[in-house]
Amino acid sequence: MADQKDLDYSYSLIDRIFRMSMGETGDFSGAMYNGDFSLSLEQAQERKYEFISANLNIKEGSRVLDMGCGWGPFLHFIRSMGGVGTGLTLSAAQAASCKKKGLNVHLKDCRKVLPGDFGTFDAISCIGAFEAFCSKEEWQAGRQDGIYGDFFKVVHDLLPVGGRFYMQTMTMGRNMIDPGDISKKAEKKSAAHLITVLEEQFPGHWLPAGDRQIIDAASPLFKLLHESSGRLDYIETQKQWQIRFQRFHFRKYAYFIGLIPRYLASPEFRRRISLFGEPANRLCFEKEIIEHYRFVFEKV
Repeated sequence: MADQKDLDYSYSLIDRIFRMSMGETGDFSGAMYNGDFSLSLEQAQERKYEFISANLNIKEGSRVLDMGCGWGPFLHFIRSMGGVGTGLTLSAAQAASCKKKGLNVHLKDCRKVLPGDFGTFDAISCIGAFEAFCSKEEWQAGRQDGIYGDFFKVVHDLLPVGGRFYMQTMTMGRNMIDPGDISKKAEKKSAAHLITVLEEQFPGHWLPAGDRQIIDAASPLFKLLHESSGRLDYIETQKQWQIRFQRFHFRKYAYFIGLIPRYLASPEFRRRISLFGEPANRLCFEKEIIEHYRFVFEKV
């Protein structure tokens, strides 16, 4: 699994830039357009929260655990509905940002939370964090199925019978290449090159093989109520992110200027910045190297 160091590498580096571009409760996960790309990014994210809340039966007083809460956008929505949200993240910058907004967020591994930590919940969400639960090394060791099965046991123990769990995650797509062909020397924008960039952008991550692997891991403890693809929605989401990242903002550009000494002094920092300038994720979705799914499960 991606550990705290890996998550800080991926998210804390862009923390201030992201918040200045997307807002203090910006969402770094795919929105829900459902084919209506006339919606603004904010409207599509709101539609997603409404969809999740309706499927999890969230109402006033509901206790909801958000695993991998990011900068707290869904926790903020839960609070607006009168629910009681608890968030978990492994990014120190995200946790600090959430706490400043008065959100109940803890720096903790989602795979290791127990009922004795925060109690049980009426509903649980996991919006994008599942992608970080298995590393490439763990996959190579044949541990991926076991890791996913153990995670669903964690979720099961935190819910009552009939309690619901929403998850959205990237998976490998129908055009994923043989992992042995992944190479830094591959032609730029080829599948082999794009996957290499993603591995460097998000260390410690190895995606599920597909939707079936996830459903099979959940099936001993949960029944599947809903499944849909969010691939096209994620492509549009990433296009909108790029517009907002490039939009001029005085404080943001002043922050960029302040990074120049570090950029000039550190080859590693220059490498990391250059990696996040590549739209590898979006291109992988467009080429169907990567897929994206939404699931709603119910504890049996």
